[in-house]
Amino acid sequence: METLTGNPLIKALIILFLVSATTATGDAPFIIAHKKASLHRLKTGAERVSVSIDVYNQGFSTAYDVSLVDDSWPQDMFDIVSGNTSKSWERLDAGGFLSHSFELEAKNQGMFNGAPAVITYRVPTKATVQEAYSTPILPLDILAERPPEKKLEWAKRLLAQYGNQISVVSIVVLFIYLIASPSKSSAAKASKKKR
Repeated sequence: METLTGNPLIKALIILFLVSATTATGDAPFIIAHKKASLHRLKTGAERVSVSIDVYNQGFSTAYDVSLVDDSWPQDMFDIVSGNTSKSWERLDAGGFLSHSFELEAKNQGMFNGAPAVITYRVPTKATVQEAYSTPILPLDILAERPPEKKLEWAKRLLAQYGNQISVVSIVVLFIYLIASPSKSSAAKASKKKR
């Protein structure tokens, strides 16, 4: 005779109960942040870095006194053109989303690896301030020498971006041409027969 604890169904129910009890008590904010950076070369030869940080609350309760700080941009390498590298919000509701962006201008050439941004927030049930980190950015090759863009590469990018639309338009034009062209040729044959 099999014992109750040896039964796989009973074990699954016990595990399910423990998991649900854990998530029921885990009624707290869960902050996720995604940091993105992109380079833009100006006609003057300068290069700007556009940074955006999206903050999500995937938890079950509101986060209060949310503060974002991204101090991974040294002043000897970058000047702030617009915005700030820090931002504060009063709250971030459960399932909510906040976004912050700023723009920098690069002073020096070289590779740059940015650290994650730090997000701090307060939970009413805890005395200490909570901390979360954004995703890091990919290394940026600032003011790198880029070869001039070839026309064929430009056409490849255009085809990759709009290839589906071009093929649909081509098929429609070909279809219209095929429908219209037999009527023209049959009209031409009919006029020859009348002579």
